[in-house]
This record gives sequence, C-alpha cells and structure tokens, in this order.
Amino acid sequence: MEDTGGATAYGVSLAGGGFDFYKFIRQPQTIVRILSWIFALVVFASITTEGYVNTAHSPEAKCIFNQNDSACHYAIGIGVIAFLACVAFLVLDVYVPFMSNAHERKYAVMADLGFSGAWSFLWFVCFCLLASQWAKTNVVSGLPEDAARATVAFSFFSIATWGILTYFALVRFRRGVNDSTLPTYTEPPQDHHTAYPPTYAPTSYNPTTYTPTTYSAYPSNGPDMQPQPPFTPTPPPPADAGYQPPSY
Repeated sequence: MEDTGGATAYGVSLAGGGFDFYKFIRQPQTIVRILSWIFALVVFASITTEGYVNTAHSPEAKCIFNQNDSACHYAIGIGVIAFLACVAFLVLDVYVPFMSNAHERKYAVMADLGFSGAWSFLWFVCFCLLASQWAKTNVVSGLPEDAARATVAFSFFSIATWGILTYFALVRFRRGVNDSTLPTYTEPPQDHHTAYPPTYAPTSYNPTTYTPTTYSAYPSNGPDMQPQPPFTPTPPPPADAGYQPPSY
C-alpha cells in the first residue's frame, strides 16, 4: 500500500505524478505479490519436473502424492494461474496511479480483492489435499521427498501471502470508499407548494418609480449658423442692346 500525505483514491495518490520504480518496489504490497509469484513458481515447477515417477511394478508415471494424479493436476493448475495472476496484478499496480477515473480504480481494487480472497481459499484446499495425500503415501523410497515437502510447504506459504494481499486490497477498498469524493449532481428537492420548479422559481418583484434622465443641451461656442438662401445666378445682358451713354 502506498502511504501518501496528499489526496488519494483507493489507497493511491491521484493521477498526474510520475512513476517512482524504487518507491513502488519497496511497497509491502509489491513485496508480498512478488513472494506469491515465487511460491507459485516453486509449487508447479516442482510437480512438473519431479512430481511424476514410475514404479517398479508399472511403467506409467504416477503422481508422487499417493499416486493421485488429481492432486498433482490441481496443484499445477492453481500454481500456473497464480503465477500469471501475480504478473498481471503487478502490471495493474503500476497502471492504477495513472487512472484518473476513480471508478476504474474501484474496479481494479475489487478485482484484486476478489481474486486474492479466492486464491487464498484455493491454496488452503491445495495444501490440505497435498498434505493428506503425502501422509497416505506408504512407499516413499525412490520418490523425490524434497520436492514433495517443498510443494506442501510452499502451498502453505501461499495461503499466508495471498491472505495478506486480500487484506491489503480490503484496506484499499475501504479507504477508497471513505476518502474518494466524486463530483455528482444532486437534484434539488421538489417544492410541492409552488407551480414552478425550484430551479426556475420567480423572484419577488419590487416595483420602483422610474425617473427619466434629462440631458442638458450641448454648449456651442461658435457663431450661430443661419440658413442661407439658395444661390441664383444673374443673367447676362442681351447682345443687341446698344451702348447708352449716361445722361447728365
């Protein structure tokens, strides 16, 4: 789990920051997930390499756990799926801080919580099955006892690691529900005493006396401009009129 002092959503800081590999690898959740990956690898690798032997009476290879092939198949299946799931959830842990949508983070945490809880139970069943079948094995001479004990032991260790991962996912889910506030629109309550919706209810009208604004005349410092009559040209005298001397 990531411990941050700022705002968080489902145990992880909000999107926008860079990825710090050294901080990520030192987180308890990452360490436990890597241990679960190693334990799953040991379980299915031990059975696939040394889990089947043939006896002197039968040439067919049988499971070393009381010759019960179902026990070996179950352990291999649980181990392979757990191995791949650890890789997928490690990638998801890297991608979750870059999720800007809180609902996407919620689904990622819920997937981690559900899978981790289920695999804690399945590893418990695997441990009980392998331990009981190994206890019922009568002839152990010629069998790889170290591989059988390692398979049983790491099945038990896987119960603890997947249980811790379930606890971490549960804490992140509860923390996300408590401190993640999503902006949602809430419809205002309906007022049944008015014909208008509460959003569009008219405000009270306060009548006021309207006072018209009067404007003063624009002062003019220049001379008054009087309208001028239109210009009428004077006709020239006729050409045949003789010269008339002035009379004294």
